[in-house]
Amino acid sequence: MRKMGVQIVNMPIKIVTDSSITIETELARELDITIVPLSVTIDGTMYSDDDLKFEDFMVKMAASKNLPKTSQPPVGVFAEVYEKIAAEDDEIISIHLTEALSGTVEAASQGGMLSGRNVTVIDSDFTDQAQKFQVVEAARLAKAGASKEEILEKIKYIRENTELFIGFSTLENLVKGGRVSRMTGLFGSLLQVRVIGTLKDRELNTLLRGRGSKTFYKWLEELSDSISSSGRKIREIGISHTQGLEFSQKAKEVLQKFVEKPISIMDTNTTIATHTGPGAWAIMIDYE
Repeated sequence: MRKMGVQIVNMPIKIVTDSSITIETELARELDITIVPLSVTIDGTMYSDDDLKFEDFMVKMAASKNLPKTSQPPVGVFAEVYEKIAAEDDEIISIHLTEALSGTVEAASQGGMLSGRNVTVIDSDFTDQAQKFQVVEAARLAKAGASKEEILEKIKYIRENTELFIGFSTLENLVKGGRVSRMTGLFGSLLQVRVIGTLKDRELNTLLRGRGSKTFYKWLEELSDSISSSGRKIREIGISHTQGLEFSQKAKEVLQKFVEKPISIMDTNTTIATHTGPGAWAIMIDYE
């Protein structure tokens, strides 16, 4: 809050996130969401997410012999951002991708202390559009004048009622990144294994494996049946992919009946694409 003579003006809480979020540019601008870019290094050259288009990244990754390396924003960058967007007595809520995938939460926390601003850092437990669910709702509440406590309570509720499913068409990038054993990677390569997993409680767990793309479509039918039988209402569904548009469109066709809001299909971000490789997709569900 800032004093202007005898008048006290409550300033809206500032919302910050990182570029692992998958969000429409116009929506982020409309809600005054500040996005701090992560970076990726390909063949010795570092690119900021701000500077590298997704299509260009996929081409460069395919041509590289080595897996790109992703990096969280430096502590100093977070400090500069916080100092720029808020005065000393303003509130900032900074929501970031899960610590299971990156050190961004820790960097943001250190940046907050360095900046001298009043920063509350949140681990979203997710990334991509599942992270967007929390960030967008927080920004809308902030614009409406909600208190920090009200916003944090809503973020927690959304986090606890979100599901993220991810499908891999290749395990090559996971193997290169050390996230599965090389034996598992060899098995997947030889048998054309498709893997479906879920990100929950900061862990990526395997739901099932199968041969060929039919694995994805059969699972999609099972997901639809599960949602239908559960009776749970859905607030929003997001679908992101890395050159996996065909399945993503089919998933939207199957799942749109469960939610009033149009399902958004978007390219994921470079951070996620680095680990998933081409042909991957994610379905994220925000339950009411």
